[in-house]
Amino acid sequence: MTTTTGIRPRTLVRASGGPRYAFALAVDALGTGLLRPFLLLYGMTVLRLSAPVTGAAMTVGIVAGLVCVPAVGRWLDRGARSTAVAASMLVRVAGVVLLLAAPAGHVSSFVAAALFLGIGNQAWPAAHAALVATVAHGRERDAALAAGRALRNAGMGVGALVATACLAGGSSAFRALAAGTGLAYCAAAALAWSVRIHAHPAATPTEDGAGRPAPRMRALLIANVVYVFCLNVPEVALPLVLVTQLHASPVWSAVIFVANTVLVVVLQVPVTVLMSRFSRRTALALAGLLLTASYLGFLAVTGAGPGWGAPALAAVSVVCTLGEIGYAGSATALVTHLAPAQVLGRSLARFQLSTGFGLAVSPAVITTLAARGPAALWGTLAAATLAAATLLSAAAVATE
Repeated sequence: MTTTTGIRPRTLVRASGGPRYAFALAVDALGTGLLRPFLLLYGMTVLRLSAPVTGAAMTVGIVAGLVCVPAVGRWLDRGARSTAVAASMLVRVAGVVLLLAAPAGHVSSFVAAALFLGIGNQAWPAAHAALVATVAHGRERDAALAAGRALRNAGMGVGALVATACLAGGSSAFRALAAGTGLAYCAAAALAWSVRIHAHPAATPTEDGAGRPAPRMRALLIANVVYVFCLNVPEVALPLVLVTQLHASPVWSAVIFVANTVLVVVLQVPVTVLMSRFSRRTALALAGLLLTASYLGFLAVTGAGPGWGAPALAAVSVVCTLGEIGYAGSATALVTHLAPAQVLGRSLARFQLSTGFGLAVSPAVITTLAARGPAALWGTLAAATLAAATLLSAAAVATE
């Protein structure tokens, strides 16, 4: 039987690394959903740290994780695949152990825990994409990457719901959540390692003759920094606008976030397969145009009258989510398509660095622009995203 995506479920599972690896992804995502949204609360509630100190420690973890990404890329270029994925999970187990062992008020222990969690979180995307690119090819690889993202969003959503239900339990419940996360990571690491996938890289790893990314890859990395802002729109920009500019109930923020998650889970694979009729660069440029249109839509609806602003914002957020789905389904796939096999790891590492940088700076940029008004926020995002889409289109013309 064939799904509506046009790819048989068995083929999709095989292209995703096999049943054991797919199950490992689900378990890993569930563990991440249990802890990641509540790590800040853990530091403040269980360890009794101040909010600024907890936030700073988490930032250190993210930055340290990004610093380690190039080393992961070099490891992948030496052939590591399932071992690298398992290692990214085991590093997070170490972070959870440090978290559980940290005494109240002990800042350095929390920083160390955040450091290991950050390294694991940043290393996983490149390792996972390299593994999928090794076992699948062409559009099956694109669909497998999309399926992995949908599965990860579903697992994280379930984990976050379970964690939310446990919030009333106080410190003991937070510790139980952390322990459950550690066990989930251990199980996922064992499953991922058991698939025993290894690549055989070429002997001469070169990109453009000097170890630098080719021009079309540089265009993708630059555009990616801008595109990735869309991932923080439902989490940062829209809640901020709803509360400070539209004076709407915070419930709308939750509605939009849940709708975003559900749409990604349901539509990521079908949309990615549907877009396969276009080249990957064209699909990515179209996603940029869709994101640009949604930003202009957000600008238009912020002037809606009382009672209409929040529902209109929620409606436009669907367009933004579709753009996000198109972006996520094309960007990593384009990296695996453009990168020579012998430097796939370093190419994916550079892509993860550009993604991490965009995610790191976007909250500060969004909040700064929002303070200057809707035109500054949405107009700037629209202009920057349109410029990024244009850059991708120009790079495609120049290299085809």
